[in-house]
Amino acid sequence: MTTVAVRRQSQRRRSPLVGYLLRRVGTSLLLLLGVTIVTFALTNLVPGDPVSAALGEGASQNPATREAFIKANGLDQPLIVQYVIYMGNLLRGDLGTSLVTGRPVTGDLATAVPATIEIAIGAIILSLAVSVVLGTLAAYRRGLVTDQVIRIVTLIGLSVPTFWLALVSFYVFFLELRIAPGSGRISPSITPPPRITGMYTVDYLLNGDSVGFFDALAHLALPVLVLSLVTIGLLTRFIRTSVLEVLDSDYVRAARAKGLPAMRVIIGYVLRGASLPILTVVGVAFGSLLSGTVLVESVFAWPGLGTYAYNSAANLDLPGIMGVGLVVGVIYLLINFVVDLLYGVLDPRVRIA
Repeated sequence: MTTVAVRRQSQRRRSPLVGYLLRRVGTSLLLLLGVTIVTFALTNLVPGDPVSAALGEGASQNPATREAFIKANGLDQPLIVQYVIYMGNLLRGDLGTSLVTGRPVTGDLATAVPATIEIAIGAIILSLAVSVVLGTLAAYRRGLVTDQVIRIVTLIGLSVPTFWLALVSFYVFFLELRIAPGSGRISPSITPPPRITGMYTVDYLLNGDSVGFFDALAHLALPVLVLSLVTIGLLTRFIRTSVLEVLDSDYVRAARAKGLPAMRVIIGYVLRGASLPILTVVGVAFGSLLSGTVLVESVFAWPGLGTYAYNSAANLDLPGIMGVGLVVGVIYLLINFVVDLLYGVLDPRVRIA
């Protein structure tokens, strides 16, 4: 068998989805390298004196102490050398020591990231469930009163500032009505669960602690509700537009002409046809929730990634800032990779692109 024949047979054996997946993995690795470069460069462009922030105003005025700190941290080296040192530490899982907490940045992020993921997952699930119903209903009732009401409500949801909505909800439901718990992830009387995932609701379930689970769920409700109301407005309007485009397609009209049940047409034809653009927006929205919850976390004293990022920036904690920037970049890369993978699963045409 010739070499050309063997190569052709190997190409036929390999699934198009596998080739598509390998291409996306290679692209993601290159983008990850770019994220480290951009994060390192932007962090070093932050105005201010990191030596004074690390040592304090008193110790930083001592020339000997200042010089020793600069040499110990490689700050006297060219930026390219500092980047190589940074990458070497990064490959070992060392992101440095936070100047605010005095702990390794990796450990701080291991606590903060699951707390934010817990809010973001709850918010995106609730938002998607409500938005699919409202967006599809608005599309089917195009131009009627139902459609107009949904569009107005979603416009209000997009227009209301997130921090204002968080403050109002905290004031109304906690301070006035007393039907929601206070700030934080759990009540002071509840013991945190043994760490498994870092998400309290999941860890309480895995440990069979129903009391802790419902307490953590109650504290999760208001932050999730606030983030969901904003996200619902975005997703509903986009889903409405996507569903309207699919409703005018030939295969949907053919399905209706066959007399198929309305729910089967909606789920099997309309929503499936509109799934790819909807999936893109859901991925972007989920990434935004993970990286942009600082205001909501501040209002509810939620010790997540947003709070950690704010404290690091306010105190010129360069290791913390670089760690947050890297995590946010990796989050978006992972979300885009999953979205691309689902593209290939849902639409065979994408696999050969």
